[in-house]
Amino acid sequence: MRLKYVQAFVNKKTGAAFHYFRRPGYQRVRLTGLPGSAEFMRAYEAALEAAPFEIGSKRSRPGSVGAAIGGYYTSLEFRSLAPGTQVMRRAILERFRNEHGDKPIALLPQKFIVVVLGKMGPFAARNWLKAIRGLMKFAVAHEMCPADPTQGVKLPRVKSDGIHTWSEAEIARFEAAHPVGTKPRLALALLLYTAQRRGDVIRLGPQHVRDGVVSVRQQKTGATLSIPVHPALREILDATSMSHLTFLVTRSGKPYSPSDFSEWFRAQCDAAGLPKACSAHGLRKAACRRLAEVGCSTNEIASISGHATLKEIERYTRAADQARLARNAMARENAMARENANRTETVKSKQV
Repeated sequence: MRLKYVQAFVNKKTGAAFHYFRRPGYQRVRLTGLPGSAEFMRAYEAALEAAPFEIGSKRSRPGSVGAAIGGYYTSLEFRSLAPGTQVMRRAILERFRNEHGDKPIALLPQKFIVVVLGKMGPFAARNWLKAIRGLMKFAVAHEMCPADPTQGVKLPRVKSDGIHTWSEAEIARFEAAHPVGTKPRLALALLLYTAQRRGDVIRLGPQHVRDGVVSVRQQKTGATLSIPVHPALREILDATSMSHLTFLVTRSGKPYSPSDFSEWFRAQCDAAGLPKACSAHGLRKAACRRLAEVGCSTNEIASISGHATLKEIERYTRAADQARLARNAMARENAMARENANRTETVKSKQV
C-alpha cells in the first residue's frame, strides 16, 4: 500500500524503519505503528487533516511582527490579492520582517509609521502604507494587537499625471521603425487596440480570438471582457506568422513573463528613438485617450479597458471634452470674425 506524503527512513545501525508524513507547506510528523495498522492509519489521517504550517513560524515568536506576517500570508485577505500585488507586498513585508520581525506587533506605535513614511518618496510611501495597513487589519482581526496604528495616517496627494500617455507622434514613430509583420508591431497593436495591461496581453493567443471578438479574463480584476477586434489589429494579426499558444513569445518560443516583456519592449522603444517615458502601460492609456477623443463615454471606455473604477477614465473624458469645447468655441469665434469682416466689406462697397 502506497500512501501519499509518506516517506520511510532506515536506521543504518539498528535496521529500524521510521515513517514520516512530509507534505509541502505542512509540519513534518512522525507516524507511529506499522504501515497499514490502525495506529499508523490514525496518525496518518490526523496529519492529513492538520492545518498548513504558517510561513516563518519556526523563526517567529507568537505575537511578534514576524509571526503576524507569516499568518497574514496564509490568510484569505492576502491570497485574494492579485498576483502582482502579492509580489509587491511580500517584498515590502519581508524587508519589514527582517528589520523588526522580533518586536511585538501589539506595541507598534503610530509615530513609528509616520516617521518611516516621512523618509520615503511619495509613491514608495503609498505602497508601503498599503502593505502595512493590510497586515495591521489582519492583526487586529485576529486579536494580535488592540488597534491599527495606520488608521488615520494620511499621505499628501501627489500632483502627477502618473505613467506617460503615448502621443500620436510617438505611436507613429514606433510604427515607422517596426513595420507590419514584425513582433514589435504586433505587441504595439495588441496593447493599443485592446487597452489591456501587459500581464493580460502577454497571455493572449489565437484561441482568444473568435468571430471578430477578443475574449480577455483580466488577471488583476478577474473581469471577463469581450472586445471587438479593431480592423488595424486584424490586419496585423493576419500579416504576422504565429505557431504558439500566445501571440508574443521569446526567442525560445516560450511566453513572456511581465518583467521580461517590459525589458524587451523597452528595447524596441529605444530602437525607435522614443523617450524613456514611453512604456507598455502608456499604450493602454493612449487607447483610453483615443476612445475619449472620438466621443466615447466613461462607461463605454471601461467596457473595453476593464477599469474597476471610473476615476482614471474620467481624466481622459474631461480632457477630450475640454479640447472639443475649445475647438468648438474657436470655430464659432472665427465664424463670427469672418461674418463681421464680410459686413465691413459690404458697408465699404456701398459707400463707394
